[in-house]
Amino acid sequence: MRIVKKPVLCNYYVTYRCNAKCGFCDIWEKPSPYIQIDEVRKNLSDLKKLGVKVIDFTGGEPLLHRELPQMLSVAKEMGFITTITTNTLLYPKYANQLKGLVDMLHFSLDAPTKEEHDESRGVACYDFFVESIDVAKSLGEKPDILFTVFEDNVHQIQAVYEKFILPNNLVLILNPVFDYGEVATENLLSSKAIQELKQWAKKKNVYLNEAFLTLREDGGNHIDNPVCKAGSSTIVISPSNKLIVPCYHLGEKEFTIDNQLFDLYHSQEVQNLVGLEGKLPACEGCVINCYMQPSFSVEVNKYWWKALPSTLKYNWMKGTWKNLF
Repeated sequence: MRIVKKPVLCNYYVTYRCNAKCGFCDIWEKPSPYIQIDEVRKNLSDLKKLGVKVIDFTGGEPLLHRELPQMLSVAKEMGFITTITTNTLLYPKYANQLKGLVDMLHFSLDAPTKEEHDESRGVACYDFFVESIDVAKSLGEKPDILFTVFEDNVHQIQAVYEKFILPNNLVLILNPVFDYGEVATENLLSSKAIQELKQWAKKKNVYLNEAFLTLREDGGNHIDNPVCKAGSSTIVISPSNKLIVPCYHLGEKEFTIDNQLFDLYHSQEVQNLVGLEGKLPACEGCVINCYMQPSFSVEVNKYWWKALPSTLKYNWMKGTWKNLF
């Protein structure tokens, strides 16, 4: 049963450029412009009319965009919940400008040790990560630590938890790895790893959407009975100011927005593509977290019930639960 018929999230790509070279991501390989702030203002107005509640200013590395603080400020003034994820290379430099503008600030971490984390990121990030926690705390900010979970690093969760989460009273977000497009991690999670993650989901200061794990146990999205609602729950805008439908990773078609996002989204051509969400051949077996998260929130099914406790837990910890209603 569909309970939310409007999109709830916008993945707003401010640029595809990145100053890291993570092995499990290919976005940094793409040439890219930067979004224009005047277009952002207009699009945010239309996103409000469309019913969107959360704006994820993403990338690439979003802090590469020098006008990001202004965009966040506009979004906050309009009443959106804001979120960004950063590799922290630029956070110490811009932290003061970002203060109070990000409801959900995520710092990415791949390993609890400098050598392993820097190797995973392709650049020396670890020292900036450690510094960024100190800087954020000094400003009264409480970043989340986003840890992408592979089969071979499940055992490192404990070290991350003890080294960074408990001493700083932060939230650890466990992000199960996924394949997409030509990016194959070749490191999908075993049943044993999934069971370990289920135990972690119950711990203090840990957020893991258990519906992610259930979906993996079920073999992912199935095109004959799709759980994915990527096109109708999430709006994706590219750095070149185009609407991407039905999702970024599949990217069937891009439409130039030209200050007409509200009307464009409701156009027949776009809605026809939205109607194919989760049903295209490439959708079979998909478990991409950034589209399943909103998908689980708009339709009551077993995944909705699985996602509910962790969703309430996270928004209670972050103080954003009131904004969801």
